Amino acid sequence: MTSRVMLISPAISAALREARFDDDCPLDPSGLRLARAAAGALPPVSRVWVSPTARCRETARALGLDVGPVPGPAGLDAGRWRGATLTEVTEKEPEALAQWLTDPQSAPHGGESVHALCDRVARWLDDTAARVTGRSVAVVEPEVVRAVTVRALGAPESAFWRIDVPPLTATELSGRAGRWNVRVGGQLGASHEE
Repeated sequence: MTSRVMLISPAISAALREARFDDDCPLDPSGLRLARAAAGALPPVSRVWVSPTARCRETARALGLDVGPVPGPAGLDAGRWRGATLTEVTEKEPEALAQWLTDPQSAPHGGESVHALCDRVARWLDDTAARVTGRSVAVVEPEVVRAVTVRALGAPESAFWRIDVPPLTATELSGRAGRWNVRVGGQLGASHEE
C-alpha cells in the first residue's frame, strides 16, 4: 500500500531570523500572517502530526490543521547550544561547531547527533507507512525534513547540511517503508518572506 506524507516546515520565527538554535520561541507576526494566508492550500488528509515546538504547533493551527494528541517527530536536540545564536557558538566553541557540521556522528553540544536524528525520523517514517494509508501531513522542524530527505533518498548523512528547507514549504513523500519518492520545495501560500 502506498502512503503519502507531506512534511511542512514551520513559518518564520525570531529564532530562524536570528540564526539561533531553537529555544521554543513562537512564530513572529509575519510568520503567523503568512501561515494564515496559506490556510486552505492543503489537500484533504487522513492524519496530522505536529512537532512539539511552539512554532510548529502555531503553524499547524494557522493552517487550519487539527493538532492531535500524538506529536510528530521532534527536531534535533541541540543540547547546551539551545537558545544560542550561531555566531555565539562560533565564538565560544569553534572547534566543536566545526566537528558537528562535518561529522554526522558527533554531538559536542551534549544533545543529538545528525546520525541519531536521521535514524529516529527514518523509524518514524517507516512506522507511519506501516500504520497509515492515504495522505498524511506533518508540520515538523526543518532538520526533520532534512533527515527524512536524506534517509528517503539513501543519501549520505553528510548531505544533511546541504538541504535548504525554507519556511512554509512542503516536501512530499510517496511510497512505503524502505522505498520512498521525494518531491521537494512546494511553497505554501502566495508569497514568501525571508
